[in-house]
Amino acid sequence: MSEQTSSMWGGRFSEATDSFVAEFTASVNFDKRMARQDIQGSIAHATMLGMCGIITQDESCQIINGLTQIQAEIDDGKFQWLVVLEDVHMNIESRLTTLIGDVGKKLHTGRSRNDQVATDIRLWLRDETDNILVLLAKLQSGLLDLAANHTKTIMPGFTHLQTAQPVSFGHHVMAWFEMLVRDSERFVDTRHRINQMPLGSAALAGTTYPIDRTITARLLGFEGICQNSLDAVSDRDFAIEFTANASILMMHLSRMSEELILWMSAQFGFIHIPDRFCTGSSIMPQKKNPDVPELVRGKAARVFGQLTTLLTLMKNQPLAYNKDNQEDKEPLFDCVDTLTGSLLAFADMLPNIIPNVDNMRAATMKGYATATDLADYLVKKGLPFRDAHEVVGKAVGLGVSKGVDLSELSLDELQSFSPLIECDVFDCLTLEGSLTARNHIGGTAPNQVLSAIKRGHERIINPKTA
Repeated sequence: MSEQTSSMWGGRFSEATDSFVAEFTASVNFDKRMARQDIQGSIAHATMLGMCGIITQDESCQIINGLTQIQAEIDDGKFQWLVVLEDVHMNIESRLTTLIGDVGKKLHTGRSRNDQVATDIRLWLRDETDNILVLLAKLQSGLLDLAANHTKTIMPGFTHLQTAQPVSFGHHVMAWFEMLVRDSERFVDTRHRINQMPLGSAALAGTTYPIDRTITARLLGFEGICQNSLDAVSDRDFAIEFTANASILMMHLSRMSEELILWMSAQFGFIHIPDRFCTGSSIMPQKKNPDVPELVRGKAARVFGQLTTLLTLMKNQPLAYNKDNQEDKEPLFDCVDTLTGSLLAFADMLPNIIPNVDNMRAATMKGYATATDLADYLVKKGLPFRDAHEVVGKAVGLGVSKGVDLSELSLDELQSFSPLIECDVFDCLTLEGSLTARNHIGGTAPNQVLSAIKRGHERIINPKTA
């Protein structure tokens, strides 16, 4: 570790940074993925400096042209990233100075790496939020199409994983859709807080130069300007909030995964998942494993962990910026990558699952799913619900002892429990009758599911208009 390195900020130091320390403290290997946003922010900053007369218009143009060339080098894979220059910001600034000379050194006038990195992260996360909203919209559209094809496909609705009441498969899919609508709304709401500009806060106290932050904010498309320089450079609430939203979304995807895994099992046999989303066993040739849902279920834990990392990172930091905050990027990057990959997989997989209609119907017939319908029938005949509940319980008991469904009991057998039961009782004991009877907003009646699907298309969020 005797080899030493120098950096662009070494004027105050009497010796160069130890090579190991330089490697240990460098972030360029991961923060270079924000290069486009860093250049975008720098172009806006240079434009503002020129408009405010802090540098000349010619100097501003030279800087902008140099940064544009650097972006082209990065796009072409020709840019050389150096660990000795620590991070994405210093690598780009160093290359700029090489290209255009001392004028490049004027770019950093009126700003610090503290407000620069805070701006880069917000710009990067704003772009990623828009991408996630696009993927969510694609997944939601696919779910609506799936639901529309199965408004009358009957399956058991569960509580405690026990058969409760009949629902349509379309209605169940629409429950997933509702989860994703809330997720989209959360990301849209968080985007407003992401889209606030810290640039101009400099290191922590602002700058003595006559900058105009409104110009930079307008150029970068920010909705507002961070109002306190101390808070602006040290705030990572927006990243934590994004990761919290991602955790909730991954929790929803994990719940869906759990159902898909159960439904695909031989014990349920409710659905077929296309082969391209599954794998086989190295030893058991009959196996078809739902690897994509299982992996998404596992990746939810990974995103939860990144949320905990960011919360723990920030919990004991005094104002303003601290080197600790270098550790905010990798968990945030990993969170975005994991969420993006999971959404890509689900957007392709979920709309293509195929329900086994016969197995779903047969399973619904096994659990006395229309018992509540019989109780409601008796209540409508004038029997108090608690008394109706007892009558139906006894009827279910008879069905269990005989190994038949309520609909398979004779009229005489049903009437032995209550004289209010008449021959029309069998209308409410059919699975179709049970679905149709729940004819209200949010109910599982096929026409209500179709209405929900129609409303659903109008509720999908377009990030360009959000």
